Amino acid sequence: MPRRVIISGLGPIGGLGIGIEPTWQSATAGRSAVGRLKCFDPSEFPCHIGAEVEDFSVRDFVPKSYRKATKVMARDIELAVVAADLAARDAKLATPGTANGDGDARTYPSPRIGAHIGAGLIAAELNELTAALFESTDEHGQFDYHKWGQEGIGNLTPLWLLKYLPNMLACHVTIIHDAQGPSNTITCGEASAMLSIGESLRVIQRGNADLCFCGGAESKLNPMTFLRQVMTGRLNTTSNDSPATAVRPFCKTAAGTVVGEGGGIVILESLDTFKARAAKADQTPTAYAEVIGFGASQSVNRDARNLEPDPQGRGIALAIRSTLREAGIGPDQIDLIVPFGTATPHYDQAEAAGLRQVFGGRLASVPIASIKSMTGTCGAGTGGLDVCVAAKAVATQTIPAVINCDQPLDGLNAAAAPSRQATINHALVYSTGLGGQNAAVILKKYEG
Repeated sequence: MPRRVIISGLGPIGGLGIGIEPTWQSATAGRSAVGRLKCFDPSEFPCHIGAEVEDFSVRDFVPKSYRKATKVMARDIELAVVAADLAARDAKLATPGTANGDGDARTYPSPRIGAHIGAGLIAAELNELTAALFESTDEHGQFDYHKWGQEGIGNLTPLWLLKYLPNMLACHVTIIHDAQGPSNTITCGEASAMLSIGESLRVIQRGNADLCFCGGAESKLNPMTFLRQVMTGRLNTTSNDSPATAVRPFCKTAAGTVVGEGGGIVILESLDTFKARAAKADQTPTAYAEVIGFGASQSVNRDARNLEPDPQGRGIALAIRSTLREAGIGPDQIDLIVPFGTATPHYDQAEAAGLRQVFGGRLASVPIASIKSMTGTCGAGTGGLDVCVAAKAVATQTIPAVINCDQPLDGLNAAAAPSRQATINHALVYSTGLGGQNAAVILKKYEG
C-alpha cells in the first residue's frame, strides 16, 4: 500500500492576500482583487484590469544570509519564495527558510525534503532590455543582430539570465530550505502547479521523500507577457470600468478572464512522519486534508489544432475519473468542486461538458466554487492557489463565497452565493492548461 499523504502547510499568495488567513478571509467574504493595473500603464491594451499582489518585499521572507540573492529573482521567483516561506511557517517547520530561521534547528533531515514547483514563461523586464536594445540598432534605427552580439548584450548584467529560467523557482526554494531530496520543475501552462502537486504525491508515496514543497507561482503582469494573453483572445476587454464584476465563471454572460499573479505552495507530508513530528513539536501542526487521489490527462481537439479546448471536455473527464478511481470513491461522494473556471466561455463550456460526463444529473447538487472571479487567472500558479483554498475549505467545513455568476450554465450549481458551512468529506480540485494538459486531485477530510 502506498503511504498516506496529508497537507500540513499552506502558502497562498495572490490578490486576495499573502498567507492563508488573509486569503481565506477574502475568499469567504467574496472580495474581488480585480482592479485597474498599477504595475504598468495598460491604456494601450484593450484590457486594463487584473489582480495584483499587494506590495511586499521578498527580503522579508528569506534568511539574512540569503538577501543578496534576491537581486537575481524575477517576480515569479519572488512569489514562489514567499509562498514557500509561508507554507513552511504554516506547517511549523523550523527550517532555514523562515525569515528568523538562520539558527533554528530543523525538524526534518534535508535529504528527506523534496520540491516540485510549476513555473511559466518568465518575461524579461523591459527596463533591463531597453539599454541593450538601444545599443543594438544601426544608423537607420533598425535592430542589428551583429551589434547585439558585439555591443548590446554587454549592457546586461552577467547573471541576467538567472532571473528568467523557469527552474529557478524550485532552485531558490530548495537552497533556502535545504531541500536535498527529489526536485523538479514542471512547465505545462495553467496545469503546472497541479501536476507538481501530483509529482510530490508520488515521490512521497513511493518513499523517496517524507515532505515536499509543491505547487506553483507566476506573474503575467509584465507588458510582454500581458500582450501574449491579449493575443490569446481569452481576456475580458469590455469591463474595464467595472473590474469587480468582470470575471464571471460558468455564467452565461461570461466575457473572458483577467490576468492575475501569484499562486500557492503547499507542504505535502507523509502521515507517519507528520504524526512523529507532531508528537515532538512545541506547536502542533495542522493536517488540513488528506490527498487520496491524483490523475492527469491530455485534451485533444484536432479540428482546432488544439488551439481551442475539446468542446466535449473528454480530457477533463478522463483526469477526474482517473482521480476518483485512485481515491476509491464515486462521483456521488464529492461534496465540493474547486474548478479551473476562468470565465472564458469556450473553456467554461468544455469544463461543464466534462463535469456532466462524470457526475450526470447529480452535478446540479454539487457546489462549484471558482475563485478566479476574485483572483484572476494566475497562470502556472493557478492550481496551487486553488488547492490552498480547497484544503482550508475541507479543514473548516466551509464553502468559500461565489461571486458574479447570476446566470449559471445549465445543470451547474455555480450561482453566486455567500460563504456557508457544509459537510465536505471530499473535495475535487482540477486545472486545465492552454495546451490541453489536465490534472486533478481529491482532498479528503482528515480524521485524526
